[in-house]
Amino acid sequence: MQIDAGERIGLIGRNGSGKSSLLKALAGLGSLDDGEVWREPGLSIAYVPQEPEFATHDTVFEAVAAGLGDVARVLAEYHEVTHTVGAGDTATMDRMQDLQAQLEANDGWRLNSRIEQAISRLALDGDARVDALSGGGKKRVALARALVAEPELLLLDEPTNHLDVDGILWLEDLLRGYQGAIMVITHDRVFLDAVATRIIELDRGKLVSFSSDITPARGHESSLNLRFPGRFVEYQQRKEFMLNEEALANARADKMLAQEEIWIRKGVEARRTRSVGRVQRLEALRAARAARREQLGKVDFQLVRGDASGKLVAELENVSKRFVTAAGEKIVVRDFSCRILRGDKVGLIGANGTGKTTLLRLILGQLSADSGELRLGSKIEVAYFDQFRTQLDPEAPLREVISPGSDYVEIGGAKKHVIGYLEDFLFAPERARSPVKSLSGGERNRLLLARLFARPANVLVLDEPTNDLDIETLELLEALLQDYSGTVFLVSHDRAFLDNVVTQTIASEGDGRWKEYVGGYSDWLRQRPAGGAARFDATGGVDAKPASRVGAGDTAKAKPAGRKKLSFKEQRELEQLPDRIAALEAEQAVLQNRMADPAFYQGPPDAVRELQTRLAAIDAEIDAAMIRWEALEAKG
Repeated sequence: MQIDAGERIGLIGRNGSGKSSLLKALAGLGSLDDGEVWREPGLSIAYVPQEPEFATHDTVFEAVAAGLGDVARVLAEYHEVTHTVGAGDTATMDRMQDLQAQLEANDGWRLNSRIEQAISRLALDGDARVDALSGGGKKRVALARALVAEPELLLLDEPTNHLDVDGILWLEDLLRGYQGAIMVITHDRVFLDAVATRIIELDRGKLVSFSSDITPARGHESSLNLRFPGRFVEYQQRKEFMLNEEALANARADKMLAQEEIWIRKGVEARRTRSVGRVQRLEALRAARAARREQLGKVDFQLVRGDASGKLVAELENVSKRFVTAAGEKIVVRDFSCRILRGDKVGLIGANGTGKTTLLRLILGQLSADSGELRLGSKIEVAYFDQFRTQLDPEAPLREVISPGSDYVEIGGAKKHVIGYLEDFLFAPERARSPVKSLSGGERNRLLLARLFARPANVLVLDEPTNDLDIETLELLEALLQDYSGTVFLVSHDRAFLDNVVTQTIASEGDGRWKEYVGGYSDWLRQRPAGGAARFDATGGVDAKPASRVGAGDTAKAKPAGRKKLSFKEQRELEQLPDRIAALEAEQAVLQNRMADPAFYQGPPDAVRELQTRLAAIDAEIDAAMIRWEALEAKG
């Protein structure tokens, strides 16, 4: 593998395939059994691990300054002394002057400015203690520490974990304009599309890279040094082609090996005329079959809903919740109303600290409201996925986590041995007695999902379930939740996952206000004002004016008490609108794929203009259909 200057490489692969080990080897932090890593002499490298570590009692400023090497100690001490002098301690003035002289001699003022700028851009408090920060805060500090050194090669391991949508969007903008080379491990598909100029996959010990403009001839894939383009969709298409070709080649080799095995076992008479060359070919076939590394299996997700809940899951009317802190009173939820029905799949989005968990606990009746009315449905059985995995005892064996005190789990009324159940989640039988602490982050998430799905529930609460999961497992989990007939509450900053799973979104509008929208993350963007930025402000709200359209959460207030029912014609129109929108979006996707093909622009100019005109018309038709849908829903 070669990394060129200015490249932005997305490194993907299954959990446990060795991506983090590869990144550490590139950073010079991991040893190799064989081979060589060459780095340009004097190359500056910064590495941000999946779980960053900091010195005990470090402030944010000290932690960020540590990325500058020897001058970091002087900067950190100067920062501390300035606070002391500012508090009225004039005895430290001499020391402050000494430090100023050292900084001037080592270009320290420019470096200090870079630290302050990085802390400001990441909305951090330089005097705060790092060990008191949330997971997202620590990730921001680690990113600031890496960026302040302005490295020529930036290595990032799951940088979007624990970041909110605003943080992810900020990081996308930063990396797109970064001058150095970047290699990033991520399973965020939207982030990959926005950042990567090349995708490399680590699959069964091999690094695979493909080109968007070369299609390998059958049987010659391994002889070409190709590249995956940065677009994740294009990577998927080429990966599917590769796997199909691999399966065909393996099937042909297995058939030939079976025929040769039959031949070698023929009687004595056949052996007298046995060809030496044919025997050697058989030995080569056997060796190739023994060396073949099969594709890893897939997680076998099975989710049992349990007894159905009542049709109504929860109804909130003008609910508010506030907390009193040292800084004063903070309103987390203000006059929020919504109605959740059985089968709804609800996504919650907002900046870290806006109160998503608090709102979720209010909806589920786990927290009492300060004002307003809350009504819960009947027969509700909740299963909870915790992003911090606090439900997992690090010392407990895997089998005890799944089925404490028993060798069996009951799935859909049928008993299954716990070891076989763990195999469905890609845990080998010999690992069933291993402690939880021996697992990687992605494996712990898989174990928590296995524990969650082993218990029947009709309401699933998933708090950041996508962290550390590989893309293939993410797609399987999406399909499972799409088919799940119970109710789902999903807190996630994975925009593709939200789009593919949820039917409605509750978004923070700032100042404790929440609003309900139809659809997922992209639908939320469309329903907000045209040109509005998809970012959250410092209070957790979006940094644009409130949406001019009526969202799903406003319909309760917008409906007059004596509203009329829909006419038969309007009812029919409402029923047909989803299919019409889906058809328009399908046509839109086909046309966009045509426009993405460079060969298309070699045709007649009139055809290009005609297609562009039709795309603009489709956008307008979709917008009009969405507005009409909302109007009919509000009326009915």
